[in-house]
Order: sequence, then structure tokens, then C-alpha cells
Amino acid sequence: MQFILLHNIIVLRKVNIILPAHPLDCSSIFSLSMSIVVTGSLAYDHIMLFKDEFRRHLLPDKLHMINVAFNVDELTQQFGGTAGNIAYNLAMLHEKPIIVATIGGDGDLYLKRIASWKLKTDHIRVYPHLFTAQAFITTDLENNQITAFHPGAMNKAHEQALTSVKRKPDLVIISANGIQAMVEHAEYCRAKGWNFWFDPGQAMNALSERQLIEGIKGAEGAIFNDYEWQLFQHKTGSELGVILEQIPYVLVTLGSKGVDIISREGMSRVSAVPDIQLVDPTGAGDAFRAGLLYGLKNGFGITDSCRYACAVASYAVQHKGTQNHQFSLEDVKQRADSITVY
Repeated sequence: MQFILLHNIIVLRKVNIILPAHPLDCSSIFSLSMSIVVTGSLAYDHIMLFKDEFRRHLLPDKLHMINVAFNVDELTQQFGGTAGNIAYNLAMLHEKPIIVATIGGDGDLYLKRIASWKLKTDHIRVYPHLFTAQAFITTDLENNQITAFHPGAMNKAHEQALTSVKRKPDLVIISANGIQAMVEHAEYCRAKGWNFWFDPGQAMNALSERQLIEGIKGAEGAIFNDYEWQLFQHKTGSELGVILEQIPYVLVTLGSKGVDIISREGMSRVSAVPDIQLVDPTGAGDAFRAGLLYGLKNGFGITDSCRYACAVASYAVQHKGTQNHQFSLEDVKQRADSITVY
């Protein structure tokens, strides 16, 4: 019945029929649309380009005493943060995610931007006396990145708990955020029986061994890039078999090579979209996660969901910044069809 209702809503919108106002009907409609919860950071990104290679200025035998400055040639300021970036891409996929996050007193522009995506900001708590989280990202000509991050209001993220979400969502993603918030969000999802994905990302270095192990427990899957995956195994001392006893899937993103899907059945690789000109890799990871969530929420299998994830990511890398690309759902479908699975 719910599927039929959702389908009818979509059809009615297409022919511009106005539904009569009825409190019970509206509540039912909203409960159907609140299917993905995105937890993570809202941040302002300061993105810099270093027109050289970091490795030419780092001495391998002096890494314990680094004192180096990089003269950057370009600087832009962008909207960013894991939750903001994921929600931005989901909105273009016609989804209405709930953003559970915190923001500082300087966050008015960001809140207005989120509202322009037709998303609600009810679950974003404002801390007037704090700065919004700020990331300072420098990329070299080999697409290596060095990032400095000031958490600001993000350190209060645990005070905006998942208890504010009153209806069970289809999916929750726990992306890089305040450490206490990530731990407590995972605990809450397990306690409530909510489906969630654990996505430690740039919080990998701050999460302890125990927090990482607890974070994946009971999750539908975990997402890492290649370096993060190696670091996770090193920090936890966990072998792959032990990890897969905790979660069905580990996804390891590989940039231009696509993504490895690791499960108890083995490993497969979903390629990236071919013949894409790389401009800036900064927002690719969060775009990937949005495509993945879209696929899973709409009943795709893990492989096809990863196809959509790679397709969405391909638009992000063609533009500077994390929220400057555009696409339609049909565009994504076409690119997803061009992707090979090995």
C-alpha cells in the first residue's frame, strides 16, 4: 500500500494536481519521504591548488621534523562538509534526506542554501557562539591532498542526537563528524534496529581502535578509500574475515579505478566512468555515497548501487569544489550503464 501511495504521489505531481489538505494524509506522505538520514558535518571549505608535487618538497628522512610552507596559486571558498555534500547530491537525485548536524553562528548562508534544495533544516542545530566547521584543503598536481580542519560547532554534534528523528528511516549514513556523535549515532541505530552505513572518512585518525570496531558492528556496510581501508586494518589489527563477521559489505573506493566490493562471497570491482576529465577530486567521495544511498534506498542491489555511486562521483570530479556540479537523474542512469563490473 505504501508503494502504491508513493507511486500515485509522483504521478499526481507530474500532472500538477493539487492534493487536498488533510492532517492524516500529510503525515503519511511525510513519513514516506523521510527515508534517508544523513549525519555528518556542515563546513565551509577553503580549497587551494598547489601547482607542484608535494613529494618534491618533502624529505623522506626528515618527516619527523617537517617545517614546510606551500605557496598556493589558487584559493576558493566553498560550501562543504560530509552531510552537506551528500545531501546536495541526493537532492539532485530527487531525494529528500534529513540532515542531522550542527552549524555555527556564521551558518545562515548555508541554511539558506540547504533550503534552496527544498530540504528541511529542522534537525540542524545552530550554535551562535561557535564557528561553523572549516576545512582547509590543498591539492597538488598529482591530486594528493593535505587538509587542516577546525571542527567548531561540529564538536557539539552529539547534542543533536538521532532521537530527534521520530520515524524509522530506510537508511542512515554515519559520516565523518564529531567523534562522540559518530559513536552515539551508531549505538542508537543498533539499539533501534535501523539500517546504517559507517563511513569514518577523515575521522579515521581521531577514532580509536575500539571506536572503529564498535562503529562497524551491526552496520549494513562500511565505506573507505584505499588508504583509509589499510589504516582501519592497521589500527584495529583485524583480519578481513573477522571484519566480515561484523558487516556484510566493505566498499573500498579507488579513484579512477572505481570501487572494490568486498563481501563474504568474495570481491568484485565496479569500474569508474570511462573517459572523464579530472578537474578536482575533492567532492568525489561524498558524491559516491549519495549515489550509493540512492541505489540502496530504491531497492538496487549492491553492485548496481555502486554503479550509480560511481556515476554520481564522475560529475563531482569534473568541477572545482564539492557542490558546484549539476546533473539529472537521467544523466546518472546513462553514465551508470557505461560502467563495467569485473
